[in-house]
Amino acid sequence: MPASAPEGRYYERLEGGSVRCGLCPHRCVLKDGAVGLCRVRVNHGGRLELPFFGAVSAEAIDPIEKKPLYHFKPGSRVYSVGYLGCNLRCPFCQNYGISQTTLAPSVAYTPAGLARAAKASGCPSLAHTYSEPLVHAEFVIETMVEARAAGLANVLVTNGCALADAASDVLDHCDAANVDLKSWDPAWYRSELGGDLDAVKAFIAMAIEKGVHVEVTTLVIPDKTDKPEDIVAMSKFLAGLSPDIPYHLSAYRPVYKYTIPPTPDATVQKLASLAREQLRYVYEGNIFNESNDTRCPYCGAILVRRHGYAVDASGLKHGACAACGTPAPFVA
Repeated sequence: MPASAPEGRYYERLEGGSVRCGLCPHRCVLKDGAVGLCRVRVNHGGRLELPFFGAVSAEAIDPIEKKPLYHFKPGSRVYSVGYLGCNLRCPFCQNYGISQTTLAPSVAYTPAGLARAAKASGCPSLAHTYSEPLVHAEFVIETMVEARAAGLANVLVTNGCALADAASDVLDHCDAANVDLKSWDPAWYRSELGGDLDAVKAFIAMAIEKGVHVEVTTLVIPDKTDKPEDIVAMSKFLAGLSPDIPYHLSAYRPVYKYTIPPTPDATVQKLASLAREQLRYVYEGNIFNESNDTRCPYCGAILVRRHGYAVDASGLKHGACAACGTPAPFVA
C-alpha cells in the first residue's frame, strides 16, 4: 500500500483522526490506518485514501449478453474490466478470487489509459464488471468521463449497494447497467451478504430516473432466493418503475462457500412465468433455450434470436419490430 494515494470523495472527518466513509450503507468508521470493509478504502492520517485507484485485476472482450445486457447494443462486444475488493460478502460469488481480496495480480491504469485501451479494442462500450465497481467509484467516474470523450458507451455491472451521492455521480456518466437484486428479504440481504435491500432498490430507481438503460438480475438459489412470492414482489417493484425492464433469473451453480445443489431448470422456468405476469421481458439465465429470444409483446414476432452468445437481431428495424412496426425498448 503506497504511502500516499488519491483522496476519496465520499467521507467525513471525525474527532481523533477517524473518518466515516460515505460511499455505501456500511458507513465504515475508520481509525487512522484502518481499512474499510471493502478492503480498498483506507484512513491515512485522517484522510480517506484510495490505494487501489486504477488497479485492474481482469480484462477481457466479452459479448454484451454476458453482462447480461440483452437490450443494449445486442450482438456487440464490450471491453470489460474488473477491480479488487467488494462491499458484500456473498458466499456464492463467482469472482471471489478478486472480489474478496486485494492480493490478486493487477495492472495499474490511469482513467485516460483505460479509456484508450478500450477504444483500441474496437469495442463500442467499456464495462466495469466482475468484482464490485462501485467501491472504486472515483476511478470509475473519471474513466467514464474519458470513455465518453473517446466515443465509448459506459456499462456498469453492480450490486447497487451505494449511498445516494456516489450512486448519482456514477450514474450521471453511465449508459447501461445490470444491477443484482439478490433477494427480497432485507434480513437475508444483511445477514448473509452484508448488503442493504433499500439501497439497491433506490439505486435501480435512480438509474431509471436518470435515463440509464437498466437490466436486473436475480440469482435463483434453492431454499434461499427461490420463493415464488419474492419473485412476484421483485417483479412488481420493477414493473412499477417500468414494465419494459429486462429481468434475468439465473440458475445458481455451487461455487465459493456454497455447496447447495444446482437450481433445477424447472424452478427457473416456473419463476420466470410468474415474473412475466408483471414484466414484458424476462430471461432465464444459465438455461440456454428459446426462452432467451426476445419477442414483440404486441405481435409475437421474434425481435432478437439468441443461441448461447450467438445473436440475430434482424427482427429489429430502426428501433422497432420489423414485423409490426411497434417501437421496441432497445438501445442500438
